Amino acid sequence: MSITSMLQIFAGVGILIYGIIIMGESLQIIAGDRLRKLIGSLTGTPLKGLLLGTAVTSILQSSSATTVMVVSFVDVGFMSLTQAIGVILGANIGTTVTAQLIAFKITDVAYVCAMIGAGLCILCQKKRHRQIGVGLVGFGLLFIGMDMMQEPLAFLKQRPEMVTVFGDHLFLAFLSGLAITLLVQSSSATVGLTMAIASQGIVPLQTAIAIILGDNIGTTITAVLASFGANRSAKQAAAAHVMIKVLGTVAIMLILPFYTSFIESTSSDVSRQVANAHTIFNVIIALMFLPFVTQYSKFIRKLLPDDKNEKVLGALFLNRTLITASRAAAVDAVRKEMIRLGISSLRMIEACRTMFLADNEKLVAEIDRMERNVNEITHDIVRYGTEVGQAGLSSDLSMILNSCISGVADIERIGDHATNLVEMYQFLQDHKLKFSPKALEECKEMFDLVVSAVAKSVQALEEENPKIAQEVLDLEDRIDYMEKTLRARHIARLNAGGCSPDAGVIFIDILSNLERVGDHAHNIAMVVFDIERMHSHGE
Repeated sequence: MSITSMLQIFAGVGILIYGIIIMGESLQIIAGDRLRKLIGSLTGTPLKGLLLGTAVTSILQSSSATTVMVVSFVDVGFMSLTQAIGVILGANIGTTVTAQLIAFKITDVAYVCAMIGAGLCILCQKKRHRQIGVGLVGFGLLFIGMDMMQEPLAFLKQRPEMVTVFGDHLFLAFLSGLAITLLVQSSSATVGLTMAIASQGIVPLQTAIAIILGDNIGTTITAVLASFGANRSAKQAAAAHVMIKVLGTVAIMLILPFYTSFIESTSSDVSRQVANAHTIFNVIIALMFLPFVTQYSKFIRKLLPDDKNEKVLGALFLNRTLITASRAAAVDAVRKEMIRLGISSLRMIEACRTMFLADNEKLVAEIDRMERNVNEITHDIVRYGTEVGQAGLSSDLSMILNSCISGVADIERIGDHATNLVEMYQFLQDHKLKFSPKALEECKEMFDLVVSAVAKSVQALEEENPKIAQEVLDLEDRIDYMEKTLRARHIARLNAGGCSPDAGVIFIDILSNLERVGDHAHNIAMVVFDIERMHSHGE
């Protein structure tokens, strides 16, 4: 084989991989916030996880990306191992879509798609239209890459000694599929190369299936790598993925002649037979494991017992592997971390309420600790959000990300106001000042209203519920009115000599700070309306 032919084969593989990558990236951008919502709904029953895993992987064009997300979600506790196994089974099926597309052999149409796609990229002004063009180019490159490999691979038909190496050693074929997938990090590319070889008659179908089986195990390496440095739960998810593939491969290898005969009956076209072997293998795995997901997860936990000493420090959801796996998942990670930050700030305001009303000085240190944690996580979110934004986002995801980052600043300011309230409490303690019973009662009214507003703003964000967000806006109006009313009453008490001037100043400052907390709760609720507008715009 000449150097030119070798280069043509490698170029074909490279173009095929590049086509898969840019088609997946364009589909992610086109799907935009729909993909974020889809990823956010991955938790649920194993069957739901299987269906959603299939759908997400079909968009991402990569089971590795989906399994990396799954490992990350398990790592942060967003997804249980049982749920993760269902999604992994679906991802295994979803990744076979690419091979089924390639098997259509529509090279002439592919050239037209690439030409139209290039035209859209060059001529269109709208980003969405350009991304559709990129997707069409990627789709065309799948077939162009395959076509480039066909001619030089035909040369191997004249070299029977190269064919018999694999034909007589199925385990060697299996190892080659494993090694190639480990090298190129794309099971779809390995399947495409196997289809090209099989269609030229270089290897028999049974050998091609052995290569596919090796490919299926090789694709698990990405999830394994993603679990390094993660907690025990993430390692359990990666191990579950590897063992699913290994056990499925062993089962098929034991009946390989029968499986090959069955695959031959599914189509008269060799390329389609290879694609079907890939798809049916993963469907069989899903059918094998889905009824026993709960039992299987318990088995994995026995192999890798839970680490009960693990503690979560700092940011929880901001896993950097998500940025490359799926930018939609990374944006949703920012939202989830923002919710977690909001809960922390809510607890700070609740602690301040208890501190004043129950005169609980012990809460001062706890509020101070929470404030430092809020500041640290705020900085982490901003840094992470900047990285996500620089990775390139669709317009709707970009707006949601920016809105969340802005909301994070409001949450951090709630923490600052909690710190101000602590300082006021300490001033009262240091100067042995007391509020009148009426002032304490009014203080409780204001605190209760503000706590309710912050709690509902976090709930609205978590559920992405505009109705609850509207309740926050209504509460904020009530908070403004109450602040003015209580301020006027207190000034009247001061004038009547019913309260000491120094304590009165602190009371007014408490009202002012709580009113500002209400404003920030209002701003957090507005993030929900931004997300809702994106949903409406997408429809």
